[in-house]
Amino acid sequence: FCLDAPEPLLYHDEPVYRDGVLVSRITSGMYGHTVGGALGMGYVACEPDTPRAQVIEGTFEVDINGTRVAATASYRPFYDPDSERVRL
Repeated sequence: FCLDAPEPLLYHDEPVYRDGVLVSRITSGMYGHTVGGALGMGYVACEPDTPRAQVIEGTFEVDINGTRVAATASYRPFYDPDSERVRL
């Protein structure tokens, strides 16, 4: 997850809501300087036959100290998802 607002920080155990329903918790998080915002990892529970794209559809929010902050869910990295900046 990547928070849409650049100021809040993520650490761990922050609740994650999809369309207003609790679906996960942040398992680890920290500020991502290259993306300019907080990044967090979390697992969204779903039924076994749920299409992959459907799992991250919807409106996500992360509860930080009682305030819900909009977040974007992604399977791919937020920074350089196509590995175009890889240097050898």
